[in-house]
Amino acid sequence: MKRTSFAQWPCSIARTMDLLGDWWTPLVLREAFYGIRRFDEFQQQLGIARNTLADRLRRLVAEGLLEKRAYQADPVRYDYVLTEKGSDFYGVLAAMSRWGDRWLSGDDGPPIALHHETCGHDTHAEVVCAHCARPLTAENTRARLGSGYPPKLASRPDVVRRFAPQEDLTT
Repeated sequence: MKRTSFAQWPCSIARTMDLLGDWWTPLVLREAFYGIRRFDEFQQQLGIARNTLADRLRRLVAEGLLEKRAYQADPVRYDYVLTEKGSDFYGVLAAMSRWGDRWLSGDDGPPIALHHETCGHDTHAEVVCAHCARPLTAENTRARLGSGYPPKLASRPDVVRRFAPQEDLTT
């Protein structure tokens, strides 16, 4: 079955999900942030089928989140190293972890703690306004058309309605 591509949708969430594709891809990236670099290490830590892992690593390299670096010549073997684009994905994983800690942790608490080396404290992700540093919530934030939204779609009545200011976005 061919899956629907979201790569050209006028939505960064849809485009990101198109890149991720499935639940293995963020877990591969998580392991890269934990310092895993080699195919066999990824496979061992995740318990993922080798063909599935090869496909995910190939896609992450093609999309520029990981870079292959040869560490052995005969046979050629590679490390998979986070690029700047890949490193920038850390905030997404931290936000997902924060949500999971709040809503999916058992009585024992979160399974993993994030420790901020700069200040020396355990912490969690917070999504804040880049301008005023106050928290972003569904109640105080709304989506509006950005400069990259396709002009031919922007005037459609359903799009105009969807992005028109609303009094209460949570009801």
